[in-house]
Amino acid sequence: MKAYELISWLEEKYPASAAEEWDNVGLLVGSDEKEISHIFLALDLTEETLEEAIAAGADMIITHHPMIFSGMKKINNHSFTGRKILKLIRHDIPYYAMHTNYDILGMADLSADYIRLSDTKVLSVTEEDENHVQGFGRVGRLPQKMTLREYAHLVKDSLKLGDVKVYGDLEKEVKCAAICTGSGKSMIQEAIAAGADVYVTGDIDHHTGIDTVAQGLAIIDAGHYGTEYIFMNAMKKELKEAFSSLKVTCAEVKSPYTII
Repeated sequence: MKAYELISWLEEKYPASAAEEWDNVGLLVGSDEKEISHIFLALDLTEETLEEAIAAGADMIITHHPMIFSGMKKINNHSFTGRKILKLIRHDIPYYAMHTNYDILGMADLSADYIRLSDTKVLSVTEEDENHVQGFGRVGRLPQKMTLREYAHLVKDSLKLGDVKVYGDLEKEVKCAAICTGSGKSMIQEAIAAGADVYVTGDIDHHTGIDTVAQGLAIIDAGHYGTEYIFMNAMKKELKEAFSSLKVTCAEVKSPYTII
């Protein structure tokens, strides 16, 4: 199939119009006329990940995070982004990113399922009309009342993580949780307003953590990577169901940091 056929299907399910204005989604490098048969999925397109895709024989790459966010005046081998663009072109690999459009239309419900939320509603609304509401994150009920310690273990185990960082009293009882994957500290006030007892997200700094606890909301920082690498397997399942003839490979699941 041609790359544009797959892109058309992706943009019907996850239209670029749903992405935030500052975002950069869609076909970022390459030709949509390329004949494709092997898709490589990753959270980020690092130089190591690109080498992994090439070694796997992939002829198209799809990531969650765009490797190009702002305008570039030079594309050469002197920058890591330039090197990746040159290598993509050299190997004739189209590169497509689906970021905040997928956060809103896919990741929010997907992540809520992972951490066992039910009766969910949108945490931060981006669009609303008579028929639907969409936006970032979800807030919902836990399977049963439990301590913050117990729920932190549930989140850690469900996302198959080596560690999570918890702000708050570990023996506090929690029954309502909110989640926004990636870097979600901008939605803390919305989580508080929604009545959440605990908020699962990533990239929480020291002052944000202690200030949020002071306002009565506990935080489980499961990491930016830890909350979003689930994009790969979810998208692989969708692609295989829609295009059974496509080969789909996921990047190795590997945290970008090491706890020592």
